[in-house]
Amino acid sequence: MHIDSEQSVIVDSDLIRRYDQAGPRYTSYPTAPHFHTDFDETDLISALQTSNHQARPLSLYFHIPFCEHLCFYCACTKVVTRHHEWGGPYVARLEKEMALYLKHLDASRPVEQLHFGGGTPTFLRQNDLTTLLNSIHRHFQLLPDDQGEYGIEIDPRALEPGTLKRLREFGFNRISIGVQDLDVAVQKAVHREQSLELLAEVMAEARSLGFRSISLDLIYGLPLQTPESFARTLEAVITLRPNRLSVFNYAHLPERFPAQRRILETDIPSPENKLRILAESISTLQQAGYVYIGMDHFALPDDELTLAQKEGSLYRNFQGYSTHAGSDLLAFGMSAIAMVGPNYSQNIKELDAWGERLDHGHLPVEKGIRLNEEDLLRRHIINRLTCDFRLDFAALQQQYGIYFRAHFSDCLPALKQLEEDGLIQMDAEKLQVTPQGRLLIRHVCMVFDAYLPQKSVRYSRVI
Repeated sequence: MHIDSEQSVIVDSDLIRRYDQAGPRYTSYPTAPHFHTDFDETDLISALQTSNHQARPLSLYFHIPFCEHLCFYCACTKVVTRHHEWGGPYVARLEKEMALYLKHLDASRPVEQLHFGGGTPTFLRQNDLTTLLNSIHRHFQLLPDDQGEYGIEIDPRALEPGTLKRLREFGFNRISIGVQDLDVAVQKAVHREQSLELLAEVMAEARSLGFRSISLDLIYGLPLQTPESFARTLEAVITLRPNRLSVFNYAHLPERFPAQRRILETDIPSPENKLRILAESISTLQQAGYVYIGMDHFALPDDELTLAQKEGSLYRNFQGYSTHAGSDLLAFGMSAIAMVGPNYSQNIKELDAWGERLDHGHLPVEKGIRLNEEDLLRRHIINRLTCDFRLDFAALQQQYGIYFRAHFSDCLPALKQLEEDGLIQMDAEKLQVTPQGRLLIRHVCMVFDAYLPQKSVRYSRVI
């Protein structure tokens, strides 16, 4: 299937105002709030044993929760500390977790994807980082250089000299850097001060070492931002020519994330200014040659994500957009989420409780869910919508044995409304998201989310 990834996204302000409601980002389906504690360690072990027979390749995620500084906007699971010596015991427990996994897992399966997230993975001092990398190499079958998608999140402010070189020698070929905003006043308001010069220096070093992809994250809607100030940030970032850019909406949920209480609501841009920032950013990025991949993500035309979207092979998981579908995702570290076959499991979110479970010889599963056939169908639909902006009804019938209009008859009124409002087009063969509907793809996906009415969950706004 050929996907027209060159189709521009259109910012329809009236449509966005009408549909700008809260909704999931769909890095999984069902989403994490619907996991339950009935799913435990024994369920994960059973899933691992079943997966050995299916012999899918592996994807590994390591959550390094530590940060030296508290960024006020952050909604990640983290531990803020200046105690770098905490890294050693944490790495030792990650080694225990890997060993426990391997009691039930065929580790000869190739690791196609590897990701370090956080927190700040580069919080680890080089000796602890080297210990962790060596342990991963001992336990798992890594691919030769650049055959896998091996990425790590980098904080330029927490990067020891030589760390990038060590990562590259191990096989990492991608880095992701949180920038958020380059305006000094905005940086002070969110407690993340980082210069353009430092960012450029780290990117130049990464390129000289042969990292093949650099992704930068920006956030719009932060305190004291204006359309003019964010335009200056975007202009500076584009001159560095990252391979990928993420432009996220700041979700202000101080009742869930206490650090956000330090942000004055009166400093947050008005909805009108947020929409203007978004619209102007999309226009600027498209003029600079970036392709809108979807869900806040942009990439250069020759990037692997762009090429995968053209081919219809793009995939979305907890690490965002990916070119590696069909892997079993193993997750290590506090709060990390695994996906093994038709199962999700999430680790304990508290550092001490996570470590104590491992010290007693148990996989630290806190909750999870086993997907039924209907879940798998709806997950497939949501994944294809977020990656392709299109559904092929004949392909659904062939793969799942369902007639779209009959199976989803209860969704047809909502889809008809989306069609009347210009977000989608439907005929007997397909559902196609329009250029106006691309920014609201989360809203299109929500039509197929059977769990949304079942539980009151506070999500971020779509735009």
